Amino acid sequence: MTSADQKDIATEEEVGQSMTIVREITDEKRHGQHYTPTELADFLVERSFAALALDAESLTVIDPACGDGELLLAAASIASSTGYSGSLNLIGYELDEAAVIAANRRLDAAGVRAEIILGDFLVHQRNMSSGTVDLIITNPPYVRTQHLGQEAARLLANEFSLTGRVDLTHPFVSVASRLLSKDGTLGLLCSNRFLTTLSGENVRRTLMNSGLQVGELYDLGDTKLFKAAVLPAIIVANKTSPTGRPSKYVSAYESSSSKGNVSLFDALRTSESSMAFHNGKDYEVKVGSFVPPADTKTPWRLSDPESDQWLEMIKERTWKTFGDIAKIRVGIKTTADRVFLGDDWERSAPNVEDELLLPLITQNNITPWKTSDSLEMKVLYPYNLSSNKRQVLDIEDWPGTKAYLLTHEQQLQGRKYVIEGGRKWYEIWVPQRPALWAEPKIVFPDISENPRFALDTTGAVVNGNCYWISLADFENEDIAYLMLAVANSSLGLRYYDEVCGNRLYSGKRRWITQYVRRLPLPSPDTAESKKLIAEARALTAGSEAGGEQFKQLDSDVAAAFVASPPFGSTAELTPAEETLF
Repeated sequence: MTSADQKDIATEEEVGQSMTIVREITDEKRHGQHYTPTELADFLVERSFAALALDAESLTVIDPACGDGELLLAAASIASSTGYSGSLNLIGYELDEAAVIAANRRLDAAGVRAEIILGDFLVHQRNMSSGTVDLIITNPPYVRTQHLGQEAARLLANEFSLTGRVDLTHPFVSVASRLLSKDGTLGLLCSNRFLTTLSGENVRRTLMNSGLQVGELYDLGDTKLFKAAVLPAIIVANKTSPTGRPSKYVSAYESSSSKGNVSLFDALRTSESSMAFHNGKDYEVKVGSFVPPADTKTPWRLSDPESDQWLEMIKERTWKTFGDIAKIRVGIKTTADRVFLGDDWERSAPNVEDELLLPLITQNNITPWKTSDSLEMKVLYPYNLSSNKRQVLDIEDWPGTKAYLLTHEQQLQGRKYVIEGGRKWYEIWVPQRPALWAEPKIVFPDISENPRFALDTTGAVVNGNCYWISLADFENEDIAYLMLAVANSSLGLRYYDEVCGNRLYSGKRRWITQYVRRLPLPSPDTAESKKLIAEARALTAGSEAGGEQFKQLDSDVAAAFVASPPFGSTAELTPAEETLF
């Protein structure tokens, strides 16, 4: 879907309601114009055809957002190479007239017969009969419903039961489950965010409740197979009855540990894990299985016997999770950082009262165990610091700050959500609990390659690109040091990768509430945990830690879990099992 000049998700004539589309959004942003690269298209269609029953006299294949026809060309080629001799009915839908012309030209040049329909598939599908399509291959537009305009998003939400921040993958999956025949197959290329994020629950729930059986799942991670800044995933699902066999789950992420010896797509096709290469980079390709979790809120993960056994032992010896004992808060959100944040207040706004300029911790100030000694950034924070709840100061009592903020009044008044929320025009959108800043706290960045959990005792405010846990929440602060030890350890990192797995480009990870709250803690009562707590205290109080200290910490974290009683089981670790830590 690519053109602002074409009809959007629905028109007044088609749904009986007027639509308001956000015209300021670029065509590429709104319609998600990122066509499928040839090699990726061939792989998607190849795996989809492998799930089809190819003895049918005819196959109806639909691409709901066909762009320049790449997936339809791949379908014709793969059908031929697999020896399919029946009638192949190729149909594509596309909003962009220029793309329709390009698709027809490419298909004609290749001698492929296909019907390309200029129009919105999500509208046309309403008049299509259920169970009439054999294969739907699709790369839905990477566009969130809020970018379609409020009315368009509302209509989609009502029709497809959309909630929260979602993209068009959800309605495309919903439609596919209705249109596919009893042996039909869906080949879906989408963002891998649905695997692990809260908003992805919509797609996970739809897939689990649609009658579609996931046969193969490929998390293509940071392979950069797309021009878009999207980490892709492929799902091959069909309407056939469950076989009882686990689904294949493959992940591919960049690695610097060893060199790849096979091409990426060859590695994806195999049944064994391997190291692969693509575009001059090396990737670890892990092959396992997919076992659907009991609920759709739980992220999907790659399962293999060793990892499953390791996780089960950790689960048995987990006393509590981080989320059980602590409230994990995001830092402040000003929604006007250029007004409220700065590192040169003496020059840019010398009359702002020093009492309202508080040191600010950002993601660049955090290393494992400790924050920077010198915080250059400061935040203009117009709140009563003695109040446990948000209590904004009267700006009339701070003439220097008032004069400065008035120079930005138009911008600040433009934040309608602040005003409509009953707030003063000069407030920060998310100030958090002012009195808690003075208390010691654990802080960590939202995005980092490796865990960076630190103890801050400076009283600084935490920026919105970080998260924090106040030690005031703990009856026994020893637990906070136990949390620091686990979070900064190799065991904690492995647990994150196995259970949460929201990895970005270049090995970076998202350390947000929904993931950090799941990190495990061993029993604090064992001698091993008490030793670990003492080590964490020393590391937060001392100078920079060295490699030997980190190795010792990793060993002691593992020992603390081994020593913890098996809370969920009476099983004991054998010496051989202990080596898994």
